[in-house]
Amino acid sequence: MAEGGKITPINIEDEMKIAYIDYSMSVIISRALPDVRDGLKPVHRRVLYGMADLGVYYNRSYKKSARIVGEVLGKYHPHGDASVYDSMVRMAQTWSLRMPLVDGQGNYGSIEGDPPAAMRYTEARLKEIAGEMLSDIKKDTVNFQANFDDSLQEPVVLPAKIPNLLVNGTSGIAVGMATNMAPHNLGEVIDGIITYIDNRDITIPELMEYIKAPDFPTGGIIYGYDGVKQAFETGRGRIVMRAVTEIEEAPSGKTQIVVTEIPYMVNLSVLLEKTASIVNEKKIEGITAVKNFSDKKGIRIVYELKKDAIPDVVLNNLFKHTPLQTTFNVNNVALVKGRPQTLNLKDLIYHYVEHRHEVVIRRTEYDLNEARKRLHILEGLLIALDHLDEVIALIRKSVDPEEAKQGLISQFELSEIQARAILDMRLQRLTGLERDKIQNEHQEVTKLVTELEAILASEELRMGIIKDELTELKDKYADPRRSSIEVNADNLEDEDMIPNEEMVLTISNEGYIKRTNLKEYRIQARGGMGSRGVATKDDDYTAHMFVASNHNYLLIFTKHGKVYWLKVYKVPEGSKISKGRPIQNLIQIEKEDSVRAVINVKTLNDEDYINNNYLIMSTTNGIIKKTPLEAYSRPRQSGITAITVRDGDDLLDVMLTDGNCEVFLGLQSGRAIRFHETEVRPMGRTASGVRGITPLHDKDYVIGMVCIEDIQTSSLLVISENGYGKRSNIEDYRKTGRGGKGVKTLNITPKTGGLVAIKSVQDTDGLMIVTKNGITIRMSMDALRIMGRTTQGVKVIRVADSDAISSVAKIEYIEEVEAEIIDEENGENNNPNTDSDDTTPDVDNTSDNGQE
Repeated sequence: MAEGGKITPINIEDEMKIAYIDYSMSVIISRALPDVRDGLKPVHRRVLYGMADLGVYYNRSYKKSARIVGEVLGKYHPHGDASVYDSMVRMAQTWSLRMPLVDGQGNYGSIEGDPPAAMRYTEARLKEIAGEMLSDIKKDTVNFQANFDDSLQEPVVLPAKIPNLLVNGTSGIAVGMATNMAPHNLGEVIDGIITYIDNRDITIPELMEYIKAPDFPTGGIIYGYDGVKQAFETGRGRIVMRAVTEIEEAPSGKTQIVVTEIPYMVNLSVLLEKTASIVNEKKIEGITAVKNFSDKKGIRIVYELKKDAIPDVVLNNLFKHTPLQTTFNVNNVALVKGRPQTLNLKDLIYHYVEHRHEVVIRRTEYDLNEARKRLHILEGLLIALDHLDEVIALIRKSVDPEEAKQGLISQFELSEIQARAILDMRLQRLTGLERDKIQNEHQEVTKLVTELEAILASEELRMGIIKDELTELKDKYADPRRSSIEVNADNLEDEDMIPNEEMVLTISNEGYIKRTNLKEYRIQARGGMGSRGVATKDDDYTAHMFVASNHNYLLIFTKHGKVYWLKVYKVPEGSKISKGRPIQNLIQIEKEDSVRAVINVKTLNDEDYINNNYLIMSTTNGIIKKTPLEAYSRPRQSGITAITVRDGDDLLDVMLTDGNCEVFLGLQSGRAIRFHETEVRPMGRTASGVRGITPLHDKDYVIGMVCIEDIQTSSLLVISENGYGKRSNIEDYRKTGRGGKGVKTLNITPKTGGLVAIKSVQDTDGLMIVTKNGITIRMSMDALRIMGRTTQGVKVIRVADSDAISSVAKIEYIEEVEAEIIDEENGENNNPNTDSDDTTPDVDNTSDNGQE
């Protein structure tokens, strides 16, 4: 320790707190966060000012980047050269800034992630638009401060005629805070600012009519608008960005997905590596090759697909698993008077306008002072010209310039500045023409002074100047929007990655459910033995079978009158011989309850659809009820009451109608009733319903319900438990009032067994029949001819003595028919025509006079 020195003990915790706070503020203010006025961090501001110092403007030759970096380091930025060069490089990259401020020559990197060449190889100069950032900086428009060694002055902020913070955005990480501001379209921003100047009370939604959304340098799609709205209103928001893609047909005939624009800040090489990785890991199926044809003209990435791949599904998987879809998390934090603040859209515009207003005032004051100085000199020159002979005589007799100056001051009451200007005046200005020029200049400067004084006296004039300057900038630099906006986009959900294929859904009597691709079931001719369809326990059988698309909603109704919701794709997929999973694992169904009907609905979000469609329900005792679909459009995991079921009764079936259908109810005894659905008024969700049909006796019950919209093209199919069935014309069934006993629909005998199914079909439909032992057969309806209403029908499926039909499902629009009959259990081809009784219909000639 030096002699006379003194040691002061300091608490290390206090010292670390103070030192860290100082460090934090230094990072926040002097490094990481932009100033709200010019949108620049100190390093970017110093690069632009240093380049202006060197004179490398847009209309001059390039200079080596190393020289520019050295200029900035030596004068203004006492940090590493990498920070300066990297900042300058970013301001020159067209994929990084919406409006680049530096014009780079040489290798400045690429969107694929290639690094720029070393600074000794590249050159740079300012872009023309960067000159607008520095415009009028020498007119005392902004404050200056001493540089790091107090040898020079540097600007605290740039005049920034361009609203740079909104146009180019920025990002940075400070201590305890960060900023991430999106770029926007210059033309839209200027329109918004002008509108704000005209109406200071404008709301953010009104501003959004002009500034619609961020506009990213790489284009892409802004997917959804909620995040944009939130970011504009609060300064924070999550904006989803998607690549621009097209599905094309290659010359080879293969389908391919072509990407032409990618989201902002996505590294193209990383994107390709990520895609290759997940394709190899089998996270995405259907891609055979990924090729990159990108060049200076633009991006072109080609994903070649397999022949059986569904392009939309593959594309949605790419959006989910690769950077083809990313998010831009807006965090508008900037320095306002040296303090970090989170700013919404209106705040950003307000601070920019205030800054430009101050610049205009200071510039006008500067111009006014200069004009007054010039006017003062011109007035002195005019006095001299008016007394030219006297002035010349005074100067000639003076011993030296100082004596002449003092003589002019005292004789003509001039100021020292005016006297010096007269002495410095060249003789050529004594000519008549030069005298006229001085007088004209005096008039012009006098007029200018008056205008400048008017500007300083009127805020309206100053705001008009700002608007005029912005309009000029828009006309000169604005370009069309690059990022398109998909306003009504939904979030990417699981179903977007699942093909919307037709599925056969089966539910067993004991509640096992599964879905199987419809393609697994081959069409067979009438009378076939069928194929093994479901592996069930000895005492279980398929109770429900229907066809639905993967993206449909399932409304699952139970015998106790409750309804549950389930997406089709959430049902476990299995082969046609698999057992499935208990439905209790998928919905919260009670143990003593069981599924009775399933309605598949395309959507529950379309108001017009759900308000103009109805659910008609029937019970085993013949009760019927009609309720608008809207009452069942709000899914609840625990289910809700769909109908109040009376004691001793169970819900049997549910149908979806448009309000204009003919309703048929079939009894196990072989009778059916027909009436129009308008005879059943719409009821509330918890109502119990009204009488639809009256059973013949205590042991009789309803086995099915049919709702038919077009009676001209449809026919009624009935099937008995022993495999007999037929089709009859709708007109064979006369209309009666609801609640009656109906008419005969099938001649029931011990040979046919009781009625088990009633369906409305067309020639183009298919039929899927399942027995209690799990045997299935699929056939086309054109294999079953139209017969009389009271006939016994023909053998549709051969049923073993110990078996019986349990479920019949209609499959719409079957286009291909396989004639061969395949027994997958035995591996044999069975001829359906070996038994004459199976192909020749049993005819009942008993007439029906309406008195059965």
